[in-house]
Amino acid sequence: MRYLLAAALVCVLTLMISASILADEQGSPSAAIENSLGMKFVLVPAGEFEMGSDESPDVLSKDYPQYERGRVQELEDEAPVHRVRITQPFYLGQFEVTVGQFRKFLEASGYILESVADGTGGYGYNANYDPTKSDSGDAFEGRDPKYSWRNPGFVQGDNHPVLNVTWNDAVALAKWLSEKEGVKYRLPTEAEWEYASRAGTHTRYASGDNPESLIKIANIFDSDAKEDWPRWTQFALSGHDSFAFTSPVGSFAPNAWGLYDMHGNVWEWVSDWYANDYYAKSPVDDPQGPADGIARVRRGGSWHTWSLYARSSYRNWLSPNSRYILVGMRLVREVSER
Repeated sequence: MRYLLAAALVCVLTLMISASILADEQGSPSAAIENSLGMKFVLVPAGEFEMGSDESPDVLSKDYPQYERGRVQELEDEAPVHRVRITQPFYLGQFEVTVGQFRKFLEASGYILESVADGTGGYGYNANYDPTKSDSGDAFEGRDPKYSWRNPGFVQGDNHPVLNVTWNDAVALAKWLSEKEGVKYRLPTEAEWEYASRAGTHTRYASGDNPESLIKIANIFDSDAKEDWPRWTQFALSGHDSFAFTSPVGSFAPNAWGLYDMHGNVWEWVSDWYANDYYAKSPVDDPQGPADGIARVRRGGSWHTWSLYARSSYRNWLSPNSRYILVGMRLVREVSER
């Protein structure tokens, strides 16, 4: 009798474990783990996906008629679509790194941000600033020491995504956390980021192909944001997401893997150097990007991003020491200890 009960118990446990493994393979959300700064991480399963986009300028022009032809012709770096295999699971930040978490890092580490070290500051929103009358023509005012992660020109709480951080600042945070906790933290690769953003989907957005579907999952340029940018009204989504600037992280629905704000809110630094022809020679297994370059990739779009540029496949880049009102980060925590 004891043997039969033991055998039955083993059978039940085996079925439970098998069901758990199957759930991971199918990409269902896993329970989040939390680190010493209060960052929550979700396990992203190993797997394969088709990276990039092969949509033609004709197709994109038809579906995004408000954009001039030149804009859709500049997206050739999303091709060719190529198979990528992520061979190891990894933990990815469930949310973008917040103002409050970044403050804790600075207070505990004594790290000096690049914008402070070089004395030039960051970028910010100024309602009286006119891009057409500035030397740079940039949409936002800066660089200026009055703008920083503390002050982007509008109110942010501790639960909003941190802004005006450079790629080097993001790497410094990951390095400090790794040393403090004995677990490897880093920026995601570009391939890991797109894989996690798609979460098993093959559409332009995790919410589908229709740009208006973003209202349910993303804080991007819409009818709330356009009030401050009337000259770009034609690029705004017709819906309202209730935020003219950044939103608290996790304000919208997550994707299928339990990740929030993979589209919109802030652009997110990834680890790769940028090269427009990299996809043509990318390895299948765990691509790391070019060996060198002059700019690092950022992904996902922001609260000020037009829908064409919030697609899962869209690529953008900045120099590693750039700091901007639209750019933040999300970290990877590796599964195995060092």
